Amino acid sequence: MKTEQEEDAAQEAETQSGPVSDPQHDPVSTYFEQKVPIPEDDVPKLFSFRKLWAFTGPGFLMSIAYLDPGNIESDLQSGAIAGFKLLWVLLGATIIGLLLQRLAARLGVVTGMHLAEVCNRHYPTVPRIILWLMVELAIIGSDMQEVIGCAIAFNLLSVGRIPLWAGVLITIFDTFVFLFLDKYGLRKLEAFFGLLITIMAFSFGYEYVRVAPDQAEVMKGMFVPYCSGCGAAQLEQAVGIVGAVIMPHNIYLHSALVKSRDINRGNKKEVKEANKYYFIESSIALFVSFLINVFVVAVFAEAFYGKTNMEVGQKCNETGSPHSELFPANNQTLEVDIYKGGVVLGCFFGPAALYIWAVGILAAGQSSTMTGTYSGQFVMEGFLNLRWSRFARVLLTRSIAILPTLLVAVFEDVQHLTGMNDFLNVLQSMQLPFALIPILTFTSLTSLMNDFANGLVWKIGGGLLILLVCAINIYFVVVYVTALDSTVIYVCSALLSIIYLSFILYLVWHCLIALGVSCLDFRRSVQYPPAVLVDEEPELDS
Repeated sequence: MKTEQEEDAAQEAETQSGPVSDPQHDPVSTYFEQKVPIPEDDVPKLFSFRKLWAFTGPGFLMSIAYLDPGNIESDLQSGAIAGFKLLWVLLGATIIGLLLQRLAARLGVVTGMHLAEVCNRHYPTVPRIILWLMVELAIIGSDMQEVIGCAIAFNLLSVGRIPLWAGVLITIFDTFVFLFLDKYGLRKLEAFFGLLITIMAFSFGYEYVRVAPDQAEVMKGMFVPYCSGCGAAQLEQAVGIVGAVIMPHNIYLHSALVKSRDINRGNKKEVKEANKYYFIESSIALFVSFLINVFVVAVFAEAFYGKTNMEVGQKCNETGSPHSELFPANNQTLEVDIYKGGVVLGCFFGPAALYIWAVGILAAGQSSTMTGTYSGQFVMEGFLNLRWSRFARVLLTRSIAILPTLLVAVFEDVQHLTGMNDFLNVLQSMQLPFALIPILTFTSLTSLMNDFANGLVWKIGGGLLILLVCAINIYFVVVYVTALDSTVIYVCSALLSIIYLSFILYLVWHCLIALGVSCLDFRRSVQYPPAVLVDEEPELDS
């Protein structure tokens, strides 16, 4: 046992020289062995474009989750069902997402560990394993949507010659593309993702210019929070937008990607500067993703809001489209997904609109499947502290997502995937608390974040924000389950809900203690040992 004098001396030494290494808890990381250097300015500046460029990358990789096929489908359905009326919901969800990503980036910068590693270090074994399983479920659900999005794009580009299952098999090759690019350096991988985002911007931007939406209506829908004449369908769509934009595994991903820059965490000034530039970069990246999402919403709001199946079917017949049978001859409101969306664009605006749409979907699917692979690596590495080779871990995580997707593709055709997509959205919505509650918990701990811990405003505001987002997503889950109209499903859902809510309450208990509600720590059993201490040595002028 150490004496008090020895403990004080050890703590003083740690404060002077940085964090003390604990070999039993040091996170294993096979990524970012060579970090991107940050250029030094000859004269101190408030803002430097050279430094912003050095920090540019992680935010754009993170923003791809806001552009995956699930988000694109949510966008087009929003436009077709509610017109321009829900653009303000998309804007609000993107801003909320930015604030949550800020917390994730700060955790990675300040502690040098990503969220999965911090969870590994601070949660007991059983809760940690449950948390890992929940996050893996979210990643699998997201990956299935992304892989199927790629397969649909291949089907559209080949005019139906490539069936869904074959498209799924083709997407397996993106794993090898990922490993190839990753081998040649992080900056080349980031540049490749930047190229895919550019392709999406030009593809969906072309559709926006071709359809030419009413700009006044776009601005009105974006900045006037209203939804006149909206009913249950529009409300569910608004909830779906929030669920599609804010994804649980993306919090884990962003907290890991920021570790790729060479930052001296023992220098408070460098840490503060890194937080600033990462926030600026994330703001720019999410602004770009927001514009692309607006393109999709506006296109379908202008061209297809209020259209019926009969109107669309007649137009497809007139243009000789081979897909006119997709739209029954009735006066029900048009229902679209990313497959039918491409078809109706082709019917109304020509074959070029269909193929360019498919290229955009392919870019969205390919980029998001690779970032999903990245997420899987970090989550598995952090929670389980695995010492596997990079290839083995990539192969395992891709297999976990590919196998169920291939089964769906074999037994379902491309025209009947909307129900499965709704289920996957519900699955991801249920996992959201398992990212948001831990990120608020750990960024609020002074013992972990030191001077960079959340202040009172962020603690209260962040707590309310996370409560709002979780409540919206739980509502979405309840609406989905009640629509199934099955007593067996109701009973099973009730039993699972008890377990689910019990675990969430456990996480909330930890979170409230971290927020300063010490009266809840009745057993004094929740201990958060310090992981990082920022050096307080005086900063030297350059």
